[in-house]
Amino acid sequence: MPAPGDLVLIDHRASVQFAGERALWLRVTSVDDRPTYDGWVWLTGYSINQATGEALTRREVFVQIAGLRVQPRTTGSTTTGSMPPRRNAGPAGRRHGV
Repeated sequence: MPAPGDLVLIDHRASVQFAGERALWLRVTSVDDRPTYDGWVWLTGYSINQATGEALTRREVFVQIAGLRVQPRTTGSTTTGSMPPRRNAGPAGRRHGV
């Protein structure tokens, strides 16, 4: 089962609608937990330009879990992107007027 953050190849093995040129790479942002047909899942994410890594369009797809090809994550290449770098605020413990 893919998880948010995973990059998955969606092609004819996941659903016939993604055969041939319609195959895509999807960066998963959410996995719907509503019940569906056994072995199928709704995924939301962004289609990715594999050459540049650029997000292209937001997509919601209904696919067979067994047909998904999850790209292995590489150690040390993930970033949260949620916290900006901290600025140096000066010497720790310094108080004015002391």
